[in-house]
Amino acid sequence: MGVMTEQAETIRTAILTVDDDPGVSRAVARDLRRRYGERYRIVRAESGADALEALRQMKLRGDLVAAILADYRMPGMNGIEFLERAMDIYPGARRVLLTAYADTGAAIDAINVVDLDHYLLKPWDPPEEKLYPVIDALLDAWLVSDHRPVPETKVVGHRWSARCSEVREFLARNQVPYRWYNSDEPEAQRLLEAAHSDGLSLPVVITPDGDPLIEPTDADLASRVGLATMPSKDFYDLIVIGGGPAGLGAAVYGASEGLRTVLVERTATGGQAGQSSRIENYLGFPDGVSGAQLTDRARRQAAKFGAEVLTTRNVVSLDVCGSARRVSFADGTSIDAHTVILATGVTYRQLAAPGLADLTGRGVYYGSALTETSACLGQDIYIVGGANSAGQAAVYLSRHAKSVTILVRGPSLERSMSYYLIKQIEDVPNISVRTCTEVTEAFGDDHLESLTLRNTATGGTETVDAQLLFLFIGAAPLTDWLDGVVVRDSAGFVVAGPDLSVAGERPRGWELDRMPYHLETSIPGVFVAGDARAESAKRVASAVGEGALAVMLVHRYLEKR
Repeated sequence: MGVMTEQAETIRTAILTVDDDPGVSRAVARDLRRRYGERYRIVRAESGADALEALRQMKLRGDLVAAILADYRMPGMNGIEFLERAMDIYPGARRVLLTAYADTGAAIDAINVVDLDHYLLKPWDPPEEKLYPVIDALLDAWLVSDHRPVPETKVVGHRWSARCSEVREFLARNQVPYRWYNSDEPEAQRLLEAAHSDGLSLPVVITPDGDPLIEPTDADLASRVGLATMPSKDFYDLIVIGGGPAGLGAAVYGASEGLRTVLVERTATGGQAGQSSRIENYLGFPDGVSGAQLTDRARRQAAKFGAEVLTTRNVVSLDVCGSARRVSFADGTSIDAHTVILATGVTYRQLAAPGLADLTGRGVYYGSALTETSACLGQDIYIVGGANSAGQAAVYLSRHAKSVTILVRGPSLERSMSYYLIKQIEDVPNISVRTCTEVTEAFGDDHLESLTLRNTATGGTETVDAQLLFLFIGAAPLTDWLDGVVVRDSAGFVVAGPDLSVAGERPRGWELDRMPYHLETSIPGVFVAGDARAESAKRVASAVGEGALAVMLVHRYLEKR
């Protein structure tokens, strides 16, 4: 017969009743609705199987169930069998068995079998004397217990799974609230059962609507948790590729000045800066600001002015189509615009030491991986890198870790790290810096367990216990897809403006009478901003400034086409 809801869906806490006799089922629901309908959603089912499915769906949505009333004599699955299985889904719900006088012995036995809270004899007329006092007491007991809903996205996975780590990082960086459940936790097992998952294919992501996603891709996640992935138009004034500080700055200034603007990001807005635990030298934030906070504000600001922000869109080519510039995606679709700003930023270089690739996402992380902060509690962790991002991570993680060791290949931090960070590190007792040191090998079965370190000055090696390793080494531009399209330097950074000229002459292939504008690439109307530009400052403030300047040059280009 299915499941009937007797109250608006907006009231999330439910009382469920199941009885195979339709007349009795309606009567129970009627009496419950009369007394509790304003505060609870009354759900009724006419078989144990239907009631279990209703409970599974409510579990996936994060709904609460305060009480379950089940008839004892039901075909296929009696009330005791049903309540025993219902306990696995909602262990905190109060349980009531409806019985005839002849079945009171079974009801008494059920008190021990399913931890029964009460049994009621049928008929229960008048309900004011026989039904409501019992339910009132059970609801009062339930209310004082802690059974608050979890409205966020839920992620069930294995602690040392690389893909589970990637999913958590994707959600966190995209400002999607979620709750993590280790797959061996009792609540995780209940969620997996509700999702009809065998627990072998992880992660399982359950959306706020209660839809389970088994081993989802980033694109699947984005489309199901409220992130925009599809453009609303075919043609724009400005396409910004990359959602770091430069790209977000360009999107804010472009949209605020009336340009039809779309920002395209392959993973999450914020770039490397978005992963920073605290940026303390950015103008206007004397107490510092986390990369996530700065990114969230910038993204909301861009949206307020009308810019579209698309995630999980991988750009694979840039083409000139007459006066338009075409950006094509990996799925074969494309969008056109008058102008393009390349703000693809950089990524951390991969360390080639043996063992690291196999343990990436399982104790070895590139960047801050702030979702792993809780795992640092009481651990000895290592950080590779000598720039600001490494220093910021060390200071932040030192609050949780037993010890933090920064490994630097050079003789000191002074050459690559800001002075204020160096002084902070010196003042934190559980942070140590080992200069002239590199990682040569990583060991571990299902997760990182130890590292071999080499002193570059003496050649000596040692093996140390390590549970977590964070790497911040170098900056590789994300511009391989632009090979042969725009001029790049030997390291892959995009060359722009005056740097394109040789002895004051126009760049090869440049067909316009004027010289390229300051941030303009070798393709007219295509600009570059931020860390992807050759000789850029590699700082958040300069990247934001270049994004704004690029928009000013876009206006100049559009006016003089």
